[in-house]
This record gives sequence, C-alpha cells and structure tokens, in this order.
Amino acid sequence: MPGNWTEVTLGQVLRHRKEFIEIEDSRSYKRCRARQHAQGIVLRDTVSGVEIRTKRQQVCRAGDFLVAEIDAKVGGFGIVPADLDGAIVSSHYFLFDVEERLLDRRFLGYFLRTASFQDQVLAQGSTNYAAVRPSDVLTYRAPLPPINEQRRVVARIQELAAKIEWARELRRRALEETNSLVAGEVSSLLQRLSRHSVSATVGSISVSITDGDHQPPPRSESGVPFLLISNITHGWLDFSNCRWVAHAYFNGLQPTRTPARGDVLYTAVGATYGTPCLVDTDRPFCFQRHIAIIKPDRERILPEYLWWALRSRDVYDQATSGVTGSAQPTVPLRAIRKLRLPLPAITEQRSAVAWLARLEARVRSCTQLLRESTAALDALPPALLDRAFRGAL
Repeated sequence: MPGNWTEVTLGQVLRHRKEFIEIEDSRSYKRCRARQHAQGIVLRDTVSGVEIRTKRQQVCRAGDFLVAEIDAKVGGFGIVPADLDGAIVSSHYFLFDVEERLLDRRFLGYFLRTASFQDQVLAQGSTNYAAVRPSDVLTYRAPLPPINEQRRVVARIQELAAKIEWARELRRRALEETNSLVAGEVSSLLQRLSRHSVSATVGSISVSITDGDHQPPPRSESGVPFLLISNITHGWLDFSNCRWVAHAYFNGLQPTRTPARGDVLYTAVGATYGTPCLVDTDRPFCFQRHIAIIKPDRERILPEYLWWALRSRDVYDQATSGVTGSAQPTVPLRAIRKLRLPLPAITEQRSAVAWLARLEARVRSCTQLLRESTAALDALPPALLDRAFRGAL
C-alpha cells in the first residue's frame, strides 16, 4: 500500500442512519433490494401503500451504503443509485451515510466488490447466525487514500472497465459471425441436396415432438440436471450453472419428455428461438417447457443430419415465419412440425454429416479460442480491483 494511503474502519467514514416513515395507503412507493454476490442495489418493485403490511419503513437516499441483514454474507450490499433516491426498505436492511469529505462513494462502491471486503463480511459474527449487525459493518476495514487519489483510482478503474467491455463486445460479434458462417454453409449444402432429393417435414420424420413439462418442478440441491434455454443455445449441451430436480420428479416424466442420445432439443421461446441442440450424452436430464424435444425416426433421418438441417438459414427462416407473440416470440410445436428440409438417402446424409463435421471441428476450435479469451476477460475485473486497492493501478 502506498505511503500516503491509510487503513480505517468503516466506522470512521460511515454513520449508521435510521430514517423511518409511516406508509400512506394512497401513495405509491418504490421498494429496492440488494442483489447477491455484490451486484448492487436494484428496484424490487413499485407498489401502492395499501399493499404494504408493515407501515413503518426506512427511506433510502442516493449514495447510501445499504446492507441486507440476512443476505450480507452472500454479497447483499451496495450503494443506492440515484434513481432509487427515496425508495423504501424494511428494518431488515441497514443504511449508512458516507462522509463525503473523506470517502468517495464510487471508491467505496468498487471496494465492496473486492474479495478483501467480502472475506471480512464472511468472517464477522457467529458461524451459527447468518445475519450481520450494524456494529459488525462499522468494524470492517478499508483502504483510505487521499480523496483526490480516490477519484484518480475510480477514473482509472472506469477507463479499464470500458476497455474490457469493448473487448467483450468484439468477442461476442466474432461468435455471432462464426455462427452465421456455419448457417450459411449448411444452407448452401442443403440447397444442393434439395435439387435431387425429396423434401419432408420435421413432423413426418419424427417419432414424437413435444416440449418440457408445463408444471415448473420444485428445485433441489442435487439429483437430475434441469436445463434452461441458456444451457443449449450454443448448439451443444452445457451443464454448467444448471438447476437440479429430484429423481422422483424425473422418473415421473413421460418418455417423450425424457432425452436420449440422438434426440434434438430446440429452443422455442425467447430471443434465441430456433436453436437446435444435439443430445450427445447418456446422462439423464430434463428441461424447461420453453424447449422442444424432437425424437427422430432413425430409419429415415440421421440425428446429426437433422441437427445440421435445423441450423440452416432456410429452416430458421421457416421457423421465424411461424413465430407467435411479440413480447415473448414463440415457435409453437405445430410450426416446428411443419418445418421442411431436404431428405436424401441415409448414405448421402452420412456423407453430408461427415463434411459438416469437419467444418464444425474448425469452427469449434475457433470458438473455443474465443471462449477462452472471454473467460480471461471475465477474470480481469477482480484482478483489476485487487490491484486498484493495493495502490498498484
């Protein structure tokens, strides 16, 4: 730490503030909440006073340091943004004024996101009691350079963060362009095949087409993976960050909703509708209702060929023409069944799949490099903040 930096307790630069109001039934109120993992303070909802049962509530002021009594140990804290000035929170939150002559709120806001601060929150208080108290918060320690140095550090963090975000956007565009290239190559191949092949609808070459269970299952801490649209939008299965459901729920699903190797999943709702994903594992899993599952008739069509065909621009355009809804675009099952594609002989399908697999290998290599660079970018902000609060930025 540089020689002109000191370390203080938050009690030296913060003041616990209690400002309660009586809720009026005839007024509307913004309520805010602290997102977990140090993701800041956001609007929870806007409600009429008559809907608020506890009539004594605290008032937030822009720039306050807000701490959730119960969720603090999982990152439930942050600085109140300007658009939530005057919002209310219950007595299960603690509010702290910041001494602006000594501490820049933005500097504090960035420090809250560091491992150094979050480790202090975890270490404080009883291990058997998850909540924190205002007295705990005031004992946390923070670096305190001169106010002008704080502002310089904030400006430098913001400058570097903008560059990181710009690099992320470049990688995102590169991924989109790669996927577009693949779709174009698939379309060109299918157009060539269509000149001497019959065509068929997806419904006619499938044993069944259905979607996920319409009754949302209760979550479980373990059991069987439950995939969301985000787990399949890259075209292959991604079990990271998935949810879990109990084995009893999975065992009660109809066979048509139980994926098997060679089935094709298809995103049917939302901005990423029309993305197919080939099931290439024997691992049991299930999925949300916004995903369709196509079980191909394997005597007529290779699962890999179906997967590639559904990735083509021509078939995607057909799906788009069948979309219903505007706020939540949806490709209904009846539209999926009507999707039409060339259906050459199995031997010709096999040749097409082999050629496309070689293309896919090259694309995956490129995509993997892009994803690795994106992961490296994601690791930069924590390292950036660590350097900043050691005075090395």
